Amino acid sequence: MKYDTSLRQWIARRMEMIERADIVVGIPCYNNQDTIGHVVKMVSHGLYDHFKDYRSVIVISDGGSTDDTREIARDTNVRPWQEKLVSIYRGVAGKGSALRSIFEIAEHLDAKATMVVDSDLRSITGEWVKHLLDPVLNHQYDFVSPVYTRYKYDGTITNNVVYNITRALYGKRIRQPIGGDFAFSVKAARHYMEQDVWDTDIARFGIDIWMTTSAVVQSMSVCQAHLGTKIHDAKDPAAHLAPMFRQVVHTLFSLMENNEPFWRNVKGSQPTEIFGGNGDSEPEPVSVNLAALCRGFRHGYDQFGIFWEQIFSPESFEAIKSAYETPDEEFNLDISSWVSILYELAATFHKWEAHRYKLLEFATPLYNGRVASFINSTIDMDSRQAEAVVEEQAKAFEDRRGYLDELWTAAGGMTEDLNRKLGQS
Repeated sequence: MKYDTSLRQWIARRMEMIERADIVVGIPCYNNQDTIGHVVKMVSHGLYDHFKDYRSVIVISDGGSTDDTREIARDTNVRPWQEKLVSIYRGVAGKGSALRSIFEIAEHLDAKATMVVDSDLRSITGEWVKHLLDPVLNHQYDFVSPVYTRYKYDGTITNNVVYNITRALYGKRIRQPIGGDFAFSVKAARHYMEQDVWDTDIARFGIDIWMTTSAVVQSMSVCQAHLGTKIHDAKDPAAHLAPMFRQVVHTLFSLMENNEPFWRNVKGSQPTEIFGGNGDSEPEPVSVNLAALCRGFRHGYDQFGIFWEQIFSPESFEAIKSAYETPDEEFNLDISSWVSILYELAATFHKWEAHRYKLLEFATPLYNGRVASFINSTIDMDSRQAEAVVEEQAKAFEDRRGYLDELWTAAGGMTEDLNRKLGQS
């Protein structure tokens, strides 16, 4: 069912009573009873300590939690002169729909600045509120993206896919384009609200990359805020991130098509202004299962190798085959091959009108393989040293942007034989 609004009637009535606000802070959540109380408290303290003279509304936008998330959010006290709304959003299940409700509330209340933070944060402090909102309220920025100090194996989709392509295409070195914790102006909130995307993957996991990309493409003023160490409920990429990978990459590649007139003219990349603190401490380790990642890659080769050989260039497929034959502790799908594979995958996605979700399903084991390679290449590094490897990889994507341009415009598409096999799989 398609909804004209993500808000329930009683929330609309509450907004009529509140009338207006200077700041809206949104917290999308689903089954986060262990962390939601802490996040609400830190947001409230940050607003009180740094923006006491502003009218503030804290919005908890829930996806129908089956635990006590909403009850804990309701029972968590906020500081004086702050409003708190707790509600279940309407629409497609996903973070995007939760943020849609926050956009609606911010627009209705004509908020000068809106901030959103994830509900599983364990390291959030009141300073996060200051660092995210200050660039919008006091420096006229439209969009603020986070920078964190993260453990080297946290954020594997960002580190190995999204940062690379976003930087190479759109020319901004936005380190965490799907970081989850953002601030934006009323101009940005209104733009997001006006877009007809709420029945797509953007309403699920694709919302963060869509917000970041839209801000850049719409020539909004963009900066970053360093929030320090990020500790949250991190997920093992071998066990939990396949659906997120497919939805984020589907959105990423779809945005490439929609925004081709913009990125075709982009050459190189530029840093943005960074506000906030620093990240000197070593983050909390995140557990990863190298054997499971390699096993998932090899299982994918056994299942999809016949398709990979037709989709990728001979050089890329040879690199994939070589990795398949390498022991776990020496596993290596190198950076140069990964650049070619992702660019070839994006161009294939562009040329195919059907079976796009299957294409990304087939590609998921390759993501496992690149993460396994990153683990092996950084096993003896601390997170700061591993960050240099991430930057090296991003620079390789930027330097070889011309290869993507060639692939994107080259003739070709899905052969009849491959189309038949995909339909049968």
